[in-house]
Amino acid sequence: MLEELRITGLGVIEDTTLPLTGGMNVITGETGAGKTMVVTGLGLLFGGRADAGRVRAQPGRAVVEGRLRLQGRVADAVYARITDAGGEPDEDGSLLLSRTVTVEGRSRAHLGGRSMPVSMLGEVGEQAVAVHGQSDQLRLLRPVEQRAALDRFAGPAHEKLLDALREAYTGWRRIVDDLADRRRNARERNQEADLLRLGLDEITRVDPQPGEDDELKIEAQRLEHAEGLRTAAQLAQQCLAGGAEAADETPDATTLLGTSRRTLEAQSGTDPALGELAARLEEAATLVTDVSAELSAYLATLDADPARLQHVYERRAALRALTRKYADDVDGVIAWAERARTRLSDLDTSDDLLDELEREGQRLAGEVADLAGRVSASRQEAAVRFADQVTVELAGLAMPHARIEVAVLPRPAGRSEPALSVNGVEVGIAPDGGDEVELRLLAHPGAPSLPLQRGASGGELSRVMLAIEVVFAGSGGPPTLVFDEVDAGVGGQAAVEIGRRLARLARSHQVLVVTHLPQVAAFADRHLVVAKDTGGAVTTSGVRVVEDTERARELARMLAGLPDSDLGIAHAEELLAVAAKERRP
Repeated sequence: MLEELRITGLGVIEDTTLPLTGGMNVITGETGAGKTMVVTGLGLLFGGRADAGRVRAQPGRAVVEGRLRLQGRVADAVYARITDAGGEPDEDGSLLLSRTVTVEGRSRAHLGGRSMPVSMLGEVGEQAVAVHGQSDQLRLLRPVEQRAALDRFAGPAHEKLLDALREAYTGWRRIVDDLADRRRNARERNQEADLLRLGLDEITRVDPQPGEDDELKIEAQRLEHAEGLRTAAQLAQQCLAGGAEAADETPDATTLLGTSRRTLEAQSGTDPALGELAARLEEAATLVTDVSAELSAYLATLDADPARLQHVYERRAALRALTRKYADDVDGVIAWAERARTRLSDLDTSDDLLDELEREGQRLAGEVADLAGRVSASRQEAAVRFADQVTVELAGLAMPHARIEVAVLPRPAGRSEPALSVNGVEVGIAPDGGDEVELRLLAHPGAPSLPLQRGASGGELSRVMLAIEVVFAGSGGPPTLVFDEVDAGVGGQAAVEIGRRLARLARSHQVLVVTHLPQVAAFADRHLVVAKDTGGAVTTSGVRVVEDTERARELARMLAGLPDSDLGIAHAEELLAVAAKERRP
């Protein structure tokens, strides 16, 4: 749940903190007092688009901060994602979130004590909070959203089936598009393939090896300077270990080291320090002996071979011819050849390959059609359950005779989507299958079944939306639900029933409701009032918690616009008493 929300410098709100609780939190206030800014702040905190026009000129930036405490699988998923990104929850298990927007439109986000991309706030918001307002009602009127709502309700098994369909559809379209491209661009593909084969033939004739150009460069230098290298190696070897050509009176390094070691060893009994130095001289003598042996081996391999040098020159020239055409070095030429071979397989337009692709495309088309049929059957089964549950909720929202129907219809073929035969019917196929979903409302017995956008008034649409959310809440979803004036266009008994449903929803979720209806506000576990202050040069708003007498006066204001009316307060207290009774388990 969201434990606390602080908003600074946003719209009419200068600086205010909303202490929230589990259960039902209601936010009320006069029109224009800034209730909308609370919802806007929530949107910003969870990754919504920033509007610099809402930032107050002083201090020149808006800051929204929140403290989130999650439990169960949602907590595991969110906290693991934050930890991977470098943040961490507080020691008490809560998570701090922050969003800053400047008047210039720059935006920054912090999560778990670390700066994060704003998109990370959106990821957390998807898991933790669902915001519903009048714009969401309009979105629900779109067939795509109605299908998404039904898929969400259908459950994990349906979602797994839908994922399999999307994967199969992607593979099928990839094969179909590849086949069409090979046939459509056969001439261009063949021309490109001929050029690649010419290059591959030239590289194959030379047969370059990895790192060969560097190795040949070193070998050429050794052959070109063979005599100088031999002279240097021989002199060094003679100085280290002597030799037949060394002067008899000139001691070599090995002899000198041996003499030094024996001299020190003779005195080691007097001073152990000389013994330690003698041991180190022995190590040096061993190293000198090894180097001398390696120099001897080097001299044995050193050969001023003019024929070999000519071969090296010719080989380097052949490699340079390749590097001028295909890459900067031999390793790059080899990589080009690998890419060319891969590209040649992509350019293949042979009849055998086209037939193979045709067969694979047909196989995948059959798999897509089969999965689309199973998805459709799953949707139809879920549609019956979904309609029944929403209808039950509508009965409790003062729409006792209304019914919701969910029609799952084949998508007509002939549109931009490809067509397949699903269950014997030609339908347009997309990654989500071949169905169109339409929510329909029967407002009363005898009324025609009409799509929501035609059959529901504003108040009815609000109640349908709330009924759907109550049904969704029973099958999981985010732990915090925000309703922004979803009760618009509703009054009387229907308003009381909306309050009851929201209170029932608050038993399993944290619910935040922005409302203008006292019948709804009466059911709150915590009542917050947004109040405008026009006493200074600049209008500001703040939020305060109201209880007891203050709360009754706020409800009286909402009822009749007369917060000090004895009759209004009596009516408000009656509402509170009814709501308190209803809220008891």
